[in-house]
Amino acid sequence: MTHPLPRGGTLLLASIAGTAIANNYAIQPELTTVAADLGVPLAVAGLVPTAALAGCMTGFALLLPLTDHLAPNRLIGVQLTALAAALALAAAAPGAGVLLAAYLLIGAAASVAAQAGTIAGRHAPAGRRGTGVATVAAGMSAGILLSRLAGGALAEILGWRRMLLVFAALALVGAPAAAALLPRQRPHRDRGYRAALTSLPPLLRRFPELRRAVATGGLWYFAFNLIWVALALALAQPPHSLGPSAIGLYGLAGLLGFAALPFTGRLTDRYAPATVITACVLATSAGTALLATGLGTPLVTGLGLAVFDAGCFAAQAANQSRVIALDPQRSGSLSSVYLVLYFTSGAIGTALAAPLLDAWGWRGITSTALAALLLAAALAPGPGLVHRAGSAKQLRSGRPLTCRRGWCGRTRRRGG
Repeated sequence: MTHPLPRGGTLLLASIAGTAIANNYAIQPELTTVAADLGVPLAVAGLVPTAALAGCMTGFALLLPLTDHLAPNRLIGVQLTALAAALALAAAAPGAGVLLAAYLLIGAAASVAAQAGTIAGRHAPAGRRGTGVATVAAGMSAGILLSRLAGGALAEILGWRRMLLVFAALALVGAPAAAALLPRQRPHRDRGYRAALTSLPPLLRRFPELRRAVATGGLWYFAFNLIWVALALALAQPPHSLGPSAIGLYGLAGLLGFAALPFTGRLTDRYAPATVITACVLATSAGTALLATGLGTPLVTGLGLAVFDAGCFAAQAANQSRVIALDPQRSGSLSSVYLVLYFTSGAIGTALAAPLLDAWGWRGITSTALAALLLAAALAPGPGLVHRAGSAKQLRSGRPLTCRRGWCGRTRRRGG
């Protein structure tokens, strides 16, 4: 039996996820200063975000499956302590080599954010999995959106090294809280961690819905990165010629996505995730269509980005709920496969943004993104799946309901 989270446990996990994932981005506004302090070219300091991303994907692959083997209080507490140590190493880095190595460790430890979402989904009460996952996703989104602002402000006041120590202190505050409040129950596993790692690739063959989740999520994350990277490049070029601060203001459009996540969680608990995902991806497509009209009107661009971001964030929360529901006891391994492939798709979108913008222009970028999104919307609902999953009240009462396979957690025949 899986023990439920204590009161406030989901909010604690959301806070941990947000403050942890922020460490991948908080130093980015200060990369020029970092390069000057360390006496290295800006291109070398610019590898810091790449090191953080590589570390994060390594964490998804190697550390996320630990949620299937270790008690949540121990796992989260130890990983936050490791994150604080890695941040302290980065703050004391005498040169670029140590800083890049530290950010590999920071990225890996920051994958605790994904562990938090998996734990929230596994230990959620019946019929509340979507809400739990969406709450943690909202914390992650807030961390990503506010990280550069908070990091830049703290670095301006304290310097970039002390800024990293502030984030290390936040991790150290979270570690004892996680150790004290999160469940002490160790998941019952009939095979070891090494066997679990070797079993990750076959999960795609075993779970058709995992393949569907990877395909749909990968398509919209490809579009997400393609749009945002190309947007920054296009706005910096004539005829717009905007500076970094002005371009950065468009990032505030993501606040709509943050605000929409709790509502998305409730919808995911009430309806099948595929229904919510399809609606969200169609909304993202509508935002992309607005962006396709051009970047000459900031209000239209901001509105398009707001709808675009909200759809992507909400679809991701529903999709991760779908992955966890396939087998809650193996949700760490399932999420590991999903997130590694999800971020790989995003990296492809990032890499293609500049060449596609040069070759086809902004219209070509939006057309490519729209094609990927419409394909994701078409793939989201599985063949023959019932979209009504039943309300949380029905799940708790035990009344007969119609389930889609792999989602409700129990299926009862009508009249039986």
